[in-house]
Amino acid sequence: MFKDKFTSIKEGYTFDDVLLLPARTSVEPKEVEIFSKVSRNINVRVPIVSSPMDTVTEAEMAIAIARYGGIGVVHRNMTVNEQARIIVKVKRSESTIIRNVLTISPETSLTEVRNIMKAKNVSGFPVVSGEKLVGILTKRDLEFAGKSSKFVNEVMVKDVVSAPDNINIEEAREILYRNRIEKLPLVDKGNRVVGLITAKDIVTREKFPDATRDSKGQLMVGAAVGPFDIERAQAMEKMGADLLVVDTAHAHNENVLNSLKKMRKEISIDIVAGNIATSRAAEDLISTGVDGLRVGIGPGSICTTRIIAGIGVPQLTAISDVAEAAMKEDIPVIADGGIRYSGDIVKALAAGASSVMLGSLLAGTEESPGVEMIINGRKYKSYRGMGSIGAIQTGISDRYGKIGANKFVAEGVEGAVPYRGKVDEVIFQLMGGLKSGMGYVGAKTVQDLREKGEFVKITSSGLRESHPHDIRIMMEPPNYQIYQT
Repeated sequence: MFKDKFTSIKEGYTFDDVLLLPARTSVEPKEVEIFSKVSRNINVRVPIVSSPMDTVTEAEMAIAIARYGGIGVVHRNMTVNEQARIIVKVKRSESTIIRNVLTISPETSLTEVRNIMKAKNVSGFPVVSGEKLVGILTKRDLEFAGKSSKFVNEVMVKDVVSAPDNINIEEAREILYRNRIEKLPLVDKGNRVVGLITAKDIVTREKFPDATRDSKGQLMVGAAVGPFDIERAQAMEKMGADLLVVDTAHAHNENVLNSLKKMRKEISIDIVAGNIATSRAAEDLISTGVDGLRVGIGPGSICTTRIIAGIGVPQLTAISDVAEAAMKEDIPVIADGGIRYSGDIVKALAAGASSVMLGSLLAGTEESPGVEMIINGRKYKSYRGMGSIGAIQTGISDRYGKIGANKFVAEGVEGAVPYRGKVDEVIFQLMGGLKSGMGYVGAKTVQDLREKGEFVKITSSGLRESHPHDIRIMMEPPNYQIYQT
């Protein structure tokens, strides 16, 4: 019985165990297309998802990742209201047409207007009286308001330029330019405000052509929820989240599976569930109606699950096993954890993933919420696992179990990662490496890479040979950091 456990033992592979074989190709890196799927109904131009960790993804990261073609998943290690505010902030950061327009009345005090502007982070309002548009007030009007002015009707622009609700963006652009205005209220036949187009949103949309946007022109964003927190899931959907990521260390659990079935009945947006690492787990989760799978148990740089619990599957093997099962139902797979270089992304996609979830590679960027620090003269940012003592002790995250009222078994550590600059440069380098790898393989699309990629197993000597060797690196390139955790 016990001997049998080892006679047919399976061998598992991770990123450093293999390389992809180069092939005869006519594909140039600049020609490849890297658009892919995150879930059944969410497409991305860049196959990157930012991890729902409290040192990785809040509003600033989610906005940046979406603008550059991926999608961010806001962590849940906070109250429902705090998470909801972040979701709303991301959704309001861009919009082709703003539908939930904040308005003020002519009798509103200027003091109150300034407070609303600060609280809501807006720079102007249509002014309505009895639901009808009578003026517009911007921050510029406030700046030039005299000291004696106390109410909106004293400083607002009364000759308002407006447009019908069915106007297209090109027509709106022309009106904004011709009249040298920044905001264009949209009105119905009764002169009631039904929308707002801003010059800033039009310019931003053109600046980020690859952004992941919904049908309203708003950036798309995901929200992490606990497997049993249906109320949080409903709140996130109500606040505008485009994707829910059911966030648990072990999703192949009877209680989780039963809860997913209930959640599926209550939620209409896409649900990604994880984490898992086997084909059987994939089949069971797919049967609950989920729209995507998150793969990875223990591969992350700050995760200690494999050491503390003795559990896990080397990441490339986990990806391929799950993808094999998911492919039958056309369910996308997100490879979560273990990725240190752009070449690892190429390998993950070739193994069957549709996208990758990044933690440590994004934690060091300017947009992450981690704390900045200087260590030995070099800039770092804090980074911790959601199974670390610090994360668990907040009392909100239940991703990892608690044993007893006040006792914890940590499955993660807290540390720091080198500062990497702005997230757009990190994504540029990672996607440049991905495109290069696809060129070597002869894959013009991510689907081609999944189908054509062939692996070769390497030895420890082969790994050593793969990295720079027999040289002292004097200048560190942006896509290969000398510092290793």
